[in-house]
Formats: sequence, C-alpha cells, structure tokens
Amino acid sequence: MTANAAKPAGIARFAPILVILAALALFFALGLNRYFSLDALRDNREALNQWVAASPARALAIFMLAYAGAVAISFPGASILTVFGGFMFGLAVGVPAIVVAATIGAAIVFFASRSALGGLLKGRVTGFLSQMEKGFRENELSYMFVLRLAPVFPFWGVNIAAGLLGVSARNFVIGTLFGIIPGSFVYASIGAAAGAAFDAGREVSLSGILLKPETLLPIAGLVALSLLPIALKHIQKKSGD
Repeated sequence: MTANAAKPAGIARFAPILVILAALALFFALGLNRYFSLDALRDNREALNQWVAASPARALAIFMLAYAGAVAISFPGASILTVFGGFMFGLAVGVPAIVVAATIGAAIVFFASRSALGGLLKGRVTGFLSQMEKGFRENELSYMFVLRLAPVFPFWGVNIAAGLLGVSARNFVIGTLFGIIPGSFVYASIGAAAGAAFDAGREVSLSGILLKPETLLPIAGLVALSLLPIALKHIQKKSGD
C-alpha cells in the first residue's frame, strides 16, 4: 500500500509542469500568439486606449493577470507585452505593474520546475547548466541579478533553470523583481512613445534594442556591480590561501 501511494505522489510532483505545457500548447492552438505583436498594437491602439480610459483600475488588473499568465506558461513574448504596458499605462504605472506581474508569473514557473525536479539535478548537469550551477554556488543572489540584467539569457529559460538547480525562493524573487527593472523600463519606454510613432506613420521596432550602446552600457554597469560580491569572494579566498 505504501508503494502504491508513492506512485501517485511521484506523478503529482510533475502535475504543475504538465499543466503549464498544456496551457502553452492551448495558447498556440487557439492562435492567441497573433495578438502579441507590434502589428496588433498598431491596429488596435485606439480600442486599447478607450478600454483603459473606461476603467483604468480594471484594465490594469486584467493586464497584470494576462502578463503573469503569459509568463507562467513560458510564452517567449514578454518583451511585446512590456511594450503594450508602456503604451497603455505609461512609465510611472506601467513599469511597476509589469515588474510585479512578471515576477509573479516567473515565480509560478520556478515553483513548478522546483517541485518536479528541484535539487535532483544538482551536481549532475553538464554544459551551460553546469556553468549556471557554478554561478549560483558562488553567490546565488548576485548571479540571479546577472541573469536577469543581461539581455542574452531568455527570461523563461532562467525561470526553469533556477528551479531545476535548487535556487532559494527568496533569492529568485528578489533577483527577478529588481533585476528586470532596467529592461522593463527600456521596453515600456518604447511602448510609451509608440502611439506618436504610429500616428506619424513610423515603424516601431524592437530589433537589437537592448544591444544599442545607450541601453547596453548602463545595463553592463549594473551587471558589473552584481558581479562585485563574487569577485570579492574570489579575492578573499585567494588571500586566505
């Protein structure tokens, strides 16, 4: 009886991941991804403005739920949603709402990943995941900041990897909440200016936006600051030897 009870428990731990995969498959099957584009923003900008003006609080709540849901199913289009948020709510309201919603969605994926395989892969991974594991081992919170700040790491991938590698929930949430602020501000700024650009007949593009010098240099500075505790730890370790 104990053995039979253990089997459902073993299967149950994968249930959150299976639900997320099913939701993602349904999302694409229904074609909802076609609404997450700059073309959709351009074509529906007047309707979106009217919707927000009719009930700002309700619109903000629905937007945050949609954003958190999209992140929770690991849809790789969060940058587009961030532009939508900047367009509809501006920077003062949009950026905090985006950051909170993204963190909630990321935490859902993180806990689902951790419940399924968290800790089981510690010391057993190879390649890039082994480098991530080493970074977390050196200084978990600092490395979490680096992963969130650097534009080269996919947001959804970090959510899953952090859960698999047994990162603490505290460091994951703090690193995510504060680490995504710069990138969110950049994309929301594009959204805030998109209305005027569309009205003037200009195209709005996200191509390489985080790799432009005016964007990359401040983010690179923040990455360097995040790596400082790791560097100091190495220096102290060498001087102790």
